[in-house]
Amino acid sequence: MTFREYWQPLTALYDAGEARSIALLALERRFGLSQTDVLCGAMDSLDEQSLTLLRSRLLAGEPVQYVLGEAEFCGRIFHVEPGVLIPRKETEWLCHKAVELMDGISDGSLLDIGTGSGCIACTVALERGRQPELLNTEVVAWDISDQAIAMARGNAAKLGAHICVEKTDALNPPVDTNRWDIIISNPPYVCQSERVAMHQNVLCHEPELALFVPDDDPLLFYRAIARYAIHALKPCGKVLFEINPLFADEITKMAECMGFGTVAIENDIYGKKRYAVISCPNGK
Repeated sequence: MTFREYWQPLTALYDAGEARSIALLALERRFGLSQTDVLCGAMDSLDEQSLTLLRSRLLAGEPVQYVLGEAEFCGRIFHVEPGVLIPRKETEWLCHKAVELMDGISDGSLLDIGTGSGCIACTVALERGRQPELLNTEVVAWDISDQAIAMARGNAAKLGAHICVEKTDALNPPVDTNRWDIIISNPPYVCQSERVAMHQNVLCHEPELALFVPDDDPLLFYRAIARYAIHALKPCGKVLFEINPLFADEITKMAECMGFGTVAIENDIYGKKRYAVISCPNGK
């Protein structure tokens, strides 16, 4: 099987560039072949049955990250599997911003709500851990899914990230006061009505629990987390959200009405309103 014969059928699901990239990633991660190896004919030495099985899963629309059992995030490899959301490139911004905001705080504390694979919590803990004076940083991750909790703990152990993963419902959080410097979350934010515009490999394979909110309550998780944050943030603390661009204005109004300080909406790499940086309530 030539490389073109391998990736060409994937154009039934993806555009040509993406199909080719997915095929190259699969060959690299599963068989250790570089792009140069592939172009020089190294596929000739691979087992045809293994190649066919790998491609059949991709042709069924299964995301390549689930097929491989791993996804790259902030330069690290995280284990992923069906039932837990695949980390996205856009979400890396939250980690960079959290580390930036915690710069200079020696004993900082961060809570990641809805941790999934643990990619945000692990990344922040590992980046802070690069500096010995910041090793006392407390990083806690919440999720309601037992599968996600197990995966986050496994990724933390594999990567050597010192985080605490707890089973906690974001819609029914505990009562905490002045505990966190940063509360960070990439909660479910896709409305049911947006399904028609989504790729089938997402709809058919990624967990609905981590994706969707009711059309009549798109701020469900943001409101619950913000209510918790009002008391749980330390003075000068901040909430970092990944958001649905459709509701950037509504999230700003919600935070202002709840008494928070400044609300900054930031764009993602595609120019979409993707993040909200919300300051601690005024006068706290």
